[in-house]
Amino acid sequence: MKLKITVDSKTYEVDVEVAEEPVRHPQAFMVMPSQARVPAAPTAPAAPTDSGPVDESRVCRSPITGTVVRLVAQPGQAIQPGDILLVLEAMKMETNITAPIEGTVKAITVNAGDGVKANQVVVELD
Repeated sequence: MKLKITVDSKTYEVDVEVAEEPVRHPQAFMVMPSQARVPAAPTAPAAPTDSGPVDESRVCRSPITGTVVRLVAQPGQAIQPGDILLVLEAMKMETNITAPIEGTVKAITVNAGDGVKANQVVVELD
């Protein structure tokens, strides 16, 4: 598949090959500066860190292992799909974690500077 990617106002045409069928994680997206939504890279499911069951439709999980750069949303804030909740950094690249649904931020389970693992719950929604 051919894609056009623009970085710093320069457009590049690249060929991309999908090696295997990706696993879909609808609650986490990478957002490029142009605000185009691209599904996060597939990750192996990890066991939840808490002992109770998790309502997957009401949480956002980290698509990558990285460090929390900054929190954008706050508990109690009303959100729309695509709103940026927090920003992670891994390998010198920032990844925006966005809201998958309309709702209210119930809790943010991480702080700026925290390390997170792939598939870790980082935001709970109401």
